[in-house]
Amino acid sequence: MTTEHLLEVKGLKKYYPINKGFFNKTQGYVRAVDDISFTVGKGETFGLVGESGCGKSTTGRSLLRLIEPTEGQVLFEGQDITKLSQEEMRRKRREMQIVFQDPFSSLDPRNTVFRILEEPLAVHGVGDAKERRATVERLADVVGLSRAHLQRYPHQFSGGQRQRIGIARALSLQPKLIVADEPVSALDVSIQSQVINLMQDLQREFGLTYIFIAHDLSVVKHICDRVAVMYLGRIVEVTNKHSLYTTPQHPYTQALLSAVPEPDPDIRKERIILQGEVPSPANAPVGCAFSTRCPHVMDVCRNVRPPLAETGPGHLTACHLYTGAGKELFA
Repeated sequence: MTTEHLLEVKGLKKYYPINKGFFNKTQGYVRAVDDISFTVGKGETFGLVGESGCGKSTTGRSLLRLIEPTEGQVLFEGQDITKLSQEEMRRKRREMQIVFQDPFSSLDPRNTVFRILEEPLAVHGVGDAKERRATVERLADVVGLSRAHLQRYPHQFSGGQRQRIGIARALSLQPKLIVADEPVSALDVSIQSQVINLMQDLQREFGLTYIFIAHDLSVVKHICDRVAVMYLGRIVEVTNKHSLYTTPQHPYTQALLSAVPEPDPDIRKERIILQGEVPSPANAPVGCAFSTRCPHVMDVCRNVRPPLAETGPGHLTACHLYTGAGKELFA
């Protein structure tokens, strides 16, 4: 892993309009991604974690412009891809690929595996028919599929095998960045480890950079270098995985980690039970997004949005507990 940035995200927003009434007027917005910023280094695995509905998948798809961002910059190798035309973005996607969560619905059931893997090469004009066949066969070898598998259809494979096909498709154009959107959440635990180990092997072999989206913190601990914790469309904490698991700072991160099962039955840890419901992203709190459920909430939390500020070496936290009047609580 290097410290050179491959991707820089600045002030990314994705709002969906709420249209009501006879004239279908916009009455408000669902703030799926609400002004987030982060960087990803070359060769790094950067994790995005949080509960369902926090905006993880919307963020991943917005980075590739599979969903058009409302605002913000996405700098890929210094170039703002939000300013590219459709044709320029089509060419740029050779370097930016995605592995989808569901390994069945993301594969065309009418096509053989060979056709699924060859199609990106044909669309981008890579090689002739003979060269594309050789490339597809190499891809099958790399992800642990046999040549005989290439003539089968997606429904003839297990979930783990289908996800290998999805990974091979993402690799077909030799990208620099892969967004992995919960790539193992639909798989059995035993198959999860195989797919994660495969992704790590491929990263070392091809020098890949991953954005790994997940809600399973045990998986994130195994594969990620740094982790960003999201809540209600906002990033509340960013740090390396060691600091996240040993010294979590944001109250939401602490609650998340307290819910992770401990494999050693002799180890007891206190579970943090959060009260209340997650607010709607269409009516998010004015101040801190977590203020309606936080056990340490102060008046400033309800009125002022906390900035994502450095609270330790390489550790960023968006929480008033570490600024001003809140410092003494964790002194």
